[in-house]
Amino acid sequence: MAFARNWRHAWISEGPERVTPREIPQLNAVFSESFTERYRKDGMVGVRVPHLNPAVWKFAIADAEDGAMIWRTARDSIAAFNMVHQSGVEGWMGPLAVHPDYQGQGIGKAIVTAGVDWLKQRGATVIGLETMPRTMDNVGFYSSLGFTPGHLTLTVTLEAARAGIQSTSLAALNPHERELALRQCRQLLVELAPGYDYTREIVLTAQHELGDTIMMRNGSEVRSFAVCHSAPLVEGRATDEMRVLKVVARTEADFDTLVTQLCAHGRMRSARRVALRVQGQYSHVYRRLMSRGARVRWTDLRMSVHGFAESTPVAGGIVLSNWEI
Repeated sequence: MAFARNWRHAWISEGPERVTPREIPQLNAVFSESFTERYRKDGMVGVRVPHLNPAVWKFAIADAEDGAMIWRTARDSIAAFNMVHQSGVEGWMGPLAVHPDYQGQGIGKAIVTAGVDWLKQRGATVIGLETMPRTMDNVGFYSSLGFTPGHLTLTVTLEAARAGIQSTSLAALNPHERELALRQCRQLLVELAPGYDYTREIVLTAQHELGDTIMMRNGSEVRSFAVCHSAPLVEGRATDEMRVLKVVARTEADFDTLVTQLCAHGRMRSARRVALRVQGQYSHVYRRLMSRGARVRWTDLRMSVHGFAESTPVAGGIVLSNWEI
């Protein structure tokens, strides 16, 4: 393994290794320290970023596959990491971080460049990430690496509520029905966003028991679906919020019906709220959620590599894709 000189800590590896679940405690330490330091630099001195649920890390590592990268020190600790994900032609990075002891040495540039190169080699036509819009250092850093700012992603929440269950849960299907449903979900997504494929996220969500995929059908046709996680995001916390990672709907009416069912599913999973991340390009979807009483909880800035930006789904469809775990 090759190493490079660092003024604070003597050595750091130049090339990445693939992450395995045994590195989760170290990943959590770097994640917490780096983002706590970021908040401190932004003036929020009292904020301490908690560790993520190990089950969520396992999902992220499995989803990233060879794109789950770490850079080590000579003492075998983790100096930096980048979780690089690909869903068909859609590629994104997150989370990624450099330990505060190794920041300012060009390591951040190395890990982002490695992620971009990995996605380009695998044929991704969309390459991006999300960062805190108020943090000028982050926005400037990614801009210097060829990223351009796009829309904000707004995390909004709706209260979980009772409703007549009309949706189909992937977990409730037998193996043959599940395989058919997966094909139908894949076909719907391809029709709206050619080249995209969320099959792996759907399968891994079930395998890691983090949540479920909810589908709305009209006869035998899948009109919409959502991949949602009800497992706590933070280590040691109880279930409070169901997070929706992907939403695909053929029309706005299909989206509205799906949201009603997501709120009902969240209540069944003992969640108080349902969180959706809405990309700013879907202003009509955002307005519909606001009219239902949604509350804005967080904003992120979506940035894409120049020439590798997202396109609008065809035929008026809706595809909300979470670039976070």
